[in-house]
Amino acid sequence: MALLQNIRVKFGVLISVIIALALLSFIIDPSTLDSAVNSMSSKYDVGQINGKSVSYTDFQEEVEKFSTVSEIMSGSSVKDDQQQEQIRNSAWQNLIDKFMFVKNAKAAGINVGKAEMIDLTTGDRVSPVLTSNYNFVNRDGEYDPNSLVDFVNQVDSDASGRLKTYWNYLQNAVLNQQYYAKYMSLFANSDIQNPLMLQRAIAENNNTTNVEFVMVPYGFAQDSTVVVSSAEIKKFYNDHKKMFKQPASRDAEYVVFEVKPSDEDIAATSNAMSELYEEFATTGNVKSFLSKNSDRSFSEYWYKEGELATVSKAVSDFVDAAKVGEVSQMIADGNSFYGARVMAVAPRSENISIRVAAAQGVKEISDSLLTVLRVSEPMQMTRSNFVPGLEGLFDEPVNSPKLVNTLNYGQLLCEVVSKSDPVQMKQVALFEKTALASKETFNRYYSQANKFATIANGSYANYKAAVDTMGVYSHPMTRVLESTSSYGAIDNAKEVTRWIFDNKPGKVSNIITVNNNYFFIATVKDVHKEGFAKVEEVASTIRQQLYAEKLGEKKTAEVAGKIQGLTDLQAIAEALGTTVSTQEDITFASMRGQGLDPAFIGAVSVAPEGKVCGPVAGAIGSYVFQVTGRDTGAFYTEDDAKNYIAQKNQYMSQMVVPTMMELCDVKDNRARFY
Repeated sequence: MALLQNIRVKFGVLISVIIALALLSFIIDPSTLDSAVNSMSSKYDVGQINGKSVSYTDFQEEVEKFSTVSEIMSGSSVKDDQQQEQIRNSAWQNLIDKFMFVKNAKAAGINVGKAEMIDLTTGDRVSPVLTSNYNFVNRDGEYDPNSLVDFVNQVDSDASGRLKTYWNYLQNAVLNQQYYAKYMSLFANSDIQNPLMLQRAIAENNNTTNVEFVMVPYGFAQDSTVVVSSAEIKKFYNDHKKMFKQPASRDAEYVVFEVKPSDEDIAATSNAMSELYEEFATTGNVKSFLSKNSDRSFSEYWYKEGELATVSKAVSDFVDAAKVGEVSQMIADGNSFYGARVMAVAPRSENISIRVAAAQGVKEISDSLLTVLRVSEPMQMTRSNFVPGLEGLFDEPVNSPKLVNTLNYGQLLCEVVSKSDPVQMKQVALFEKTALASKETFNRYYSQANKFATIANGSYANYKAAVDTMGVYSHPMTRVLESTSSYGAIDNAKEVTRWIFDNKPGKVSNIITVNNNYFFIATVKDVHKEGFAKVEEVASTIRQQLYAEKLGEKKTAEVAGKIQGLTDLQAIAEALGTTVSTQEDITFASMRGQGLDPAFIGAVSVAPEGKVCGPVAGAIGSYVFQVTGRDTGAFYTEDDAKNYIAQKNQYMSQMVVPTMMELCDVKDNRARFY
């Protein structure tokens, strides 16, 4: 009885779970249970950071926070694809900082205490995160701590909670920025160059060498006597395995049926535009007409001569020659039809230089704010590359400060500093209609795709048979990544990628519809798992490298045999059937950009003067040379040496986070979901 009691106590929970699972499998459909189990697997995680799994739900919560921050900072809730991508990147970076960087910084002995945070937010050394925030800048463009205090006082009274989200974001940004500043300072200052090292670097970089040499090229013909064995390939692979690390990818093939408008569809579009053309030519409200009837809305943009050729050469030719009020005939260009009406002609500047200063809440332009504006660095804008909201400055006179409200940057004080010489430009109303496939045309292409999918019937052998039977082209695509979203010129095809990654080699998809006018049928050829490539996958690359090395050794040995006993470079050149060349001012410090073989430069830098040396096996040939002289200059200064160290430290600091991510085995699976 005691034994039974012990079993009940120790294993009661386990037995209960087993019984519960058995009951669940009886009550719930097995496929449903399987789906529930799968939903908890790592496949549905957005990523993993330093051993911490990041679920899709958790990541979306982070994205929502940063969306709120973006809306508060920009003043707009409208976000295009690029802005949404930036928000997701910010959310991911914040998780990287939280679960990896800050932990590693603390492990290195770095800490940011409460007193330090108070000093960074309201003390004597406020963080740049706050001093550069336009919400806390006064009329003079300077940081105003009272603005921060006013903001913090509003946080608790904000029922929406948005201000609290923003304040938490700012505090976290201040904290992370301080950890980064301390860690990078520790990292940079650990690379010490003492005076002796500095002196040596200056001396080495000021040395140049003059040399005479002969070079015997290896040539491009394959040498059948140079053999690379499988054992040698395997050994190289094992010795250099880190070189062959790879992300997960797939090799695939696909056929695509593009839905194109038929001749009947094109004719119908032409007739529809013809019926409206008289109204386009005579209406007094072109803007309203185009918004109702055209594929292209009215634009305030001013076109210079020839610029409309990107739309249609015929349209450009008409506009360049037309006067105000003139209307073109209807112009056909492929599946598109155009009409052009010149609305205005004027000389205008194509480029302007402007100054900008933050002026949030400013009602009048003060002398102090003008001073801030005038010391700011001018920036260039073109008609095609301008700051959103500031395009109206092209019409403003020079040296006339003006307050401008922008959607993304709030209120700004702006001044045009200079303008390029004006050229004749035209404002044009473009009436455009592009033929679209009718329902009948759409169904016809779908029927073709369906016929292919039916023949393919889910297997690669049938897929190839369908390609031959229907005479379509199968597009090969190697190393498809989870982030791949474009196939050829077809964008937004992430559904194709998802199918490829969810299926095994030999499988063939059903019809995958992309952008409502492309029908894909895809098949998986091969799977490349994340980690290290198989030796078979990289064997050809390794063989090529080992072949080149062996060929160099063989050719160099042949050169050595032909010149044995010769000590005169001219005699050596004659024995090798080549000529003597010269090269001056060779520097070991800058091996790149000299157009010489690195192995040759290295050998020359340490060779004794006046002695024939070699042969040396290079990348493209074998070298025999003689140093004829060395010079020591003063062109490489102490400042150059210090700048080099600073550049090296800058580069190394940029590699800190990527290196940490590799060591902490960070996996970014966002491409599966976005």
